[in-house]
Amino acid sequence: MTTSFLLWNDENIQKASEWLKQGEVVAFPTETVYGLGADATNEAAIGKIFKAKGRPSDNPLIVHLSDVEQMSRYVTEITPIAKQLIEAFMPGPLTVILKSNGKIAKNVTAGLDTVGLRIPDHLAARELIKACDLPIAAPSANLSGKPSPTSAVHVYQDLKDKIMAILDGGPTGVGVESTVVDCTGDHAVILRPGGITKQDIEHVLQAPVEDATILETKDKPKSPGMKYTHYEPEVPMILIDGDDDYFRTQINQYQSEGKKVGLLVSEELARRSQADTVMTVGTREDIATVANQLYHALRSFKKTDVDVILAETFNEDGVGQAVMNRMRKAATYIDIEDKSK
Repeated sequence: MTTSFLLWNDENIQKASEWLKQGEVVAFPTETVYGLGADATNEAAIGKIFKAKGRPSDNPLIVHLSDVEQMSRYVTEITPIAKQLIEAFMPGPLTVILKSNGKIAKNVTAGLDTVGLRIPDHLAARELIKACDLPIAAPSANLSGKPSPTSAVHVYQDLKDKIMAILDGGPTGVGVESTVVDCTGDHAVILRPGGITKQDIEHVLQAPVEDATILETKDKPKSPGMKYTHYEPEVPMILIDGDDDYFRTQINQYQSEGKKVGLLVSEELARRSQADTVMTVGTREDIATVANQLYHALRSFKKTDVDVILAETFNEDGVGQAVMNRMRKAATYIDIEDKSK
């Protein structure tokens, strides 16, 4: 299969929508990351997503829709909690978990009676969904376990000749995936942190929100990002949880062992550190830029010959929680400074 690379325009929206209606897989931009889309009601088409990504079949997919009316076609009820969050944050980087009415393919929901749904805040995505008039299941458009794609080029690097087409809508804005919130019960439960923060959700609901984000679960996960490791760069990444002096000590240690060291750090730490390759992701105070640049930086190490990546930890306020969630999943291990010495 030769993958078509399509620039976003009306003609190519129609072309991509026809492929989706024919059961093919098309990558497209959202405001978070690029998604790998297929008809969410077509089990065979969804199977092509899992095959292209190498994704475990018990990892559910998020369904992308153009508006709330379309969302109502695939659930038993849009609960009061979901209605509040949809009104406040959609279109946007939020996914709500609701009870499925059975019209969505079972391999989208991993056999669960719930489904994750969102309305993306990217015009190209919504135009594509409207053009085909289908619910589009779309995980991130990368090989499973690798950093998510924030540009069409990233998608091409991973999935060239494995999918029908890539719709190029430019770089994404948020840079980390959507926040996933279980809205099936009496109170909201965050299953995956993302572009909408816990504080944002609590402000809208005027109630505390449970945070159930975990690295692994033995049960079928309700949300992507709950069970498997993700976002791994090409070489081992060590997450350094310590002050700047400790970080530089670890650089020196790895260099003394003859290793070529890459750094994934803030601009502040980059100015005070030396290594073979340095990738900066913004300042410590601008965590939104860190989120936006994270996956691009992780992917950029593929072009280098470093032996190990040392990564800085960031404040977990706001979207920083999503940043650190992804960095922990990307890390080979976490090196915590012993401050008792």
